[in-house]
Parts: sequence; structure tokens; C-alpha cells
Amino acid sequence: MRIVVVGGTGLIGSKVVEQLRATPHEVVAASRATGVNAYTGTGLAEALDGASVLVDVSNSDYLDEAGSLDYFDTETLNLLTYGAAAGVRHHVALSIVGTDRLAAGGGGYFRGKQLQEQLIRRSGRAFSIVHSTQFFEFIPRIADAALDGQHTKVVQTLMQPIAGDDTAAAVVEAALGSPTGGTVEVAGPERAPLADFVQRWFGRGDHVRPVEVDPLARYFGSRLRDGDLLPGPDARLSTLTYRDWLERETASHPV
Repeated sequence: MRIVVVGGTGLIGSKVVEQLRATPHEVVAASRATGVNAYTGTGLAEALDGASVLVDVSNSDYLDEAGSLDYFDTETLNLLTYGAAAGVRHHVALSIVGTDRLAAGGGGYFRGKQLQEQLIRRSGRAFSIVHSTQFFEFIPRIADAALDGQHTKVVQTLMQPIAGDDTAAAVVEAALGSPTGGTVEVAGPERAPLADFVQRWFGRGDHVRPVEVDPLARYFGSRLRDGDLLPGPDARLSTLTYRDWLERETASHPV
């Protein structure tokens, strides 16, 4: 079986490709780095030729609403159209736990993700969507985005992040299985305030940066409410804790 991973050289995409290549299947990493541009369509027909499964783990570089909507609208329609022409039997997409809630909170990027899911659901194509909570690997970016002068300000809300490897494993399982026509949620084992995860990231080094809770702070443009970042009761939980992941990261990338 030929499986094409769009966004296959990115953070999660590279992990998906690595895990899939441990199986007997033919795996293609499709991204701009490999000459495939899902937004413009360049190289897409060639990459999808003979593919049975298309895995979309690509992402927008734009966080504003206009840029995000344009990217996900164009890219998703291209993947669905080119995929149908190539005879792809299963369209798998990675998205975000709480997409609709985050979009309702005013986050322009999340409205793009919401549109992506709507296009897939309405396409008539066989699909599976994996909803993941935030990745451990993304917490440093959250911290940087929350920097306000000399202060790091984050909203007081609970989150349940997950290791990127575990999200990739869920995407791989979906790709190797039958289309569900629905969504599966995956999350990490630990639930704690966003500020706690950010503070523990800073705590790895000698220069600890204080983290402040700001009720007016936004999460990539979205106004968060209690529970917006949390999975539902049926979510599948991984076992790698944030502490163990931090220890592993610190050992391989000393501060």
C-alpha cells in the first residue's frame, strides 16, 4: 500500500513517516522540501499517483484569520480533488482538540482548521480525523508567543498536552486502519494549568523566567474558556509524562 504524508518533513510529519517506514508499506514524504506544494498543487499529482492513503499533517504559516482560511481552504480542496483523481481511498487529517471552541473564541488560525475539517466532512470522501491536544514540543513556542516585554503572560486554563511521538502514533494507526468517517481524540496523561507547563519548561535552565497568569491573555488570538484545551471523556490517553519528556529533552539538548 502506498501512503503519502503531506507535510511529511515537519515536526509531526517526520515522526509519522518514520513510524510508517517501519511497516511494509511504501511511504512518501510530500512537502515543499521534497518538491510537493499542496497549496499550489506543484508535484501533487505525481506524489499521489498510485496512493491508497493520503495523510495530511501539513500546517499554515499564517496565524491570522485571512491567511489561515486561505491556506486551509486552498490546500484542503487541492488534496481532496487530487486525491479523488488519483483514486485515494482514505483521507486522514490531523487537527486540534477543541477546534470549534477555539474558533468560536476568535482565534483566526483555528477558524482555518475548522474550515479544513468542514471541507473534509462534506467532501463525500472516505476520511478519518485525529484530534490531538497540544504537543509538548510546542510549549516553548507558546511561551515565546506569551512574552510581553520582560513578562510571560498566559491565560489561566487547564491543558493536557501530549508528546509528538504519541500523536504521530495515533495518526499512523488511523492511516493503517479503515476510514472512520469521524474523529478520534488523543491527549497526554497529565492535566494542569497552562502556566504550570510553561514554568516547568523555563525551569530547565539557570535563568528562570517568571510566568504570570493574565485573565486577558489570548491563546494564539483565541479567548480561552475553561475546558477549551481539554479532550472529552472518550479521548485516548498516552503514558509519557511531561516530566519524563523534559528529562529526555534536557539530556539530548542540554540548556
